[in-house]
Amino acid sequence: MPKTLKDMRPVYVIGAGWHRYQNPSDTTFVTLGLAAVRGALTDAGIEWPEVQSAYVATALLPMAPGRAILRHLGASGVELVHIENASASSSAAFRKACIEVASGVSDVALVLGVDKHLAPRGRAEAHTGIASLANDAIVPFTHFALLADQYAQRWGVSPDDIARVAVKNHANGAKNPNAQRQQARTLDEILGGRIVSGNFTTLQCTPVGEGAAAVIIASEEAIRRLGVCGDKPVRVTGSAARSERVYADPGSFDATLTSETTRIALREAGLRPDQIDVVELHDAFTVEEVEYVEAMGLCEPGTAVAQLMEGAWDIGGRCAINPSGGLIAMGHPIGPTGVGQIGEIALQLRGVAGERQHAGARTGLAHMVGVGAVCYVHTLQRD
Repeated sequence: MPKTLKDMRPVYVIGAGWHRYQNPSDTTFVTLGLAAVRGALTDAGIEWPEVQSAYVATALLPMAPGRAILRHLGASGVELVHIENASASSSAAFRKACIEVASGVSDVALVLGVDKHLAPRGRAEAHTGIASLANDAIVPFTHFALLADQYAQRWGVSPDDIARVAVKNHANGAKNPNAQRQQARTLDEILGGRIVSGNFTTLQCTPVGEGAAAVIIASEEAIRRLGVCGDKPVRVTGSAARSERVYADPGSFDATLTSETTRIALREAGLRPDQIDVVELHDAFTVEEVEYVEAMGLCEPGTAVAQLMEGAWDIGGRCAINPSGGLIAMGHPIGPTGVGQIGEIALQLRGVAGERQHAGARTGLAHMVGVGAVCYVHTLQRD
């Protein structure tokens, strides 16, 4: 049988850092990345030479950007790996770093996600040389706008009520100094924005800007050896990764893939959905949060909107969903997004998330999908 993280030695997140997610600017990707790495090292209370391996995740930058970033910290001989996996790039990097430390190959690893638009880039599938009638027909925002209409009709809810996801997440983002969007919005403001597709307005969709996020992962041995502060380590108890299969309902492949992957991660961690206190999930569009909350088993099908309106998913509610602001308000620079979620959950479980702290948080879950084809779910817990 394949091993899981639970079958190997414990792995902990001991530090997190960011460069604020922001609109495109003149800031170099080196500056973005260094800010996040230095922040994570400072938070962990360790020095750069203690890091034995580094995973750098990006979806937009040219080849080998990690070399240009990490050289400014010193030529330590650290193993350097670059990973690209669309929106899930740094989620994939985080999983690989956890496996490396859990297996004993290294004791301390860095995961850095960084991205910035430098040149036009698209999906490889657009360059296969194989024609497809749908290549230009169903873009992501249209796909999810159609899913939102379908959900509203199936469960008898209003599209305006689905937009309340954005009200919640903009309010959370307003409390996050690392968020791209830091302004609370009323429902009227959300609905009054420029129409993107169907009932979606710009404020119901994620902005894709630039930024960086980083975490430091360590073994118990390294934590003792380096004297890491006792309230810092947060254990990674589950890690699952899946790619899509052929499903009976091809229109909801994102939710089905999420359900499969979440179930595996929770089983590995020995957790039930109702034991999760904090969730950071892929809400590039408002309907995604609604569908994924149900797919994860956090509530019964068709009830996510009602529970949203009752405050179940608020900070201080039954389970805080996207306290960072989510992709809708925190932003989605692509490369950093997944590891930024891990950092947010680590802060929440340490009880140091400031205004957006979910009281008593002990267990968290991070979820990302990448162009719908891959899904990563991680669970973290305070020992």
